[in-house]
Amino acid sequence: MEQNKILKINSISEFHKVTNLPKPEHPLVSLVDYALVEYQTKEKRLSWIQEFYTIGLKRNIQGKLFYGQHQYDFDEGLLSFVAPKQLIRFEVTQQNPKPSGWLLCIHPDFLWNTSLAKNIKNYDFFGYSVNEALFLSEKEEIIIINILQNVHREYQSSIDKFSQNIIIAQIEVLLNYAERFYQRQFITRKRTNHQLLTQLEKLLTAYFNATDLIDKGLPTVHYIAQELHISPNYMSTMLKVLTGQNTQQHIHEKLIEKAKEKLATTTISVSEIAYQLGFEHSQSFSRLFKTKTNLSPLAFRQSFN
Repeated sequence: MEQNKILKINSISEFHKVTNLPKPEHPLVSLVDYALVEYQTKEKRLSWIQEFYTIGLKRNIQGKLFYGQHQYDFDEGLLSFVAPKQLIRFEVTQQNPKPSGWLLCIHPDFLWNTSLAKNIKNYDFFGYSVNEALFLSEKEEIIIINILQNVHREYQSSIDKFSQNIIIAQIEVLLNYAERFYQRQFITRKRTNHQLLTQLEKLLTAYFNATDLIDKGLPTVHYIAQELHISPNYMSTMLKVLTGQNTQQHIHEKLIEKAKEKLATTTISVSEIAYQLGFEHSQSFSRLFKTKTNLSPLAFRQSFN
């Protein structure tokens, strides 16, 4: 690989070739021993886009990976999920000890005519970036490894009309366990997550107190996530678990709080308030306000008189 070049890997066979592995036993699903992976490059920064799903359980990752805004050691197993067409970047820092673990590659063609073809898009963690991977306890790691090995055993045996359904069922079990473990992670890593909640509150307060909302417009979920250095999907899922509200609802809550302040303490018109808060049309502001408070902006203002 040339330095800074983004490699495109179209198939699992190509991935095996790029990583100096033997040809896959199955063209559409493959469990890779990560200790055997050798990227055919001496470059320290690798970038690639792949056309298949990967679920990776890795240890001793010798590179820069972050969880939110905090770096962690990798004594724990690290589970990460990558969907097709996602850009993957990894910066190698050292070669020893050699990374270990497992990498399950699943081509979308393998999912055709199965329940998972549609349902896999419902698992938000395929939209999380690598710095928001899942940290597993020893017990959780054993559960995941057993499922991965079940997949491997099934496609190694004689393929018959039951094989695909059995493998799909195992993958679905793995994904459901991952969903459970992510919920646990949101709760157990309270300190980090509550720091992010505090930062979100400060960010939204500063945004709505600024004088250039007219030019900037309302803050987007993508903007908030970018400012907090986490992916939009991860942020919304984390907030939903911790507070019961997603990112958009937090933005609206802060917006309504600011609108109430202006309606209660000033005499400027509803249209002007909407304009100051970044709305192009006052009707949109009024609809949102009524949805959130069960009162129109004017009715809310009149309640103070």
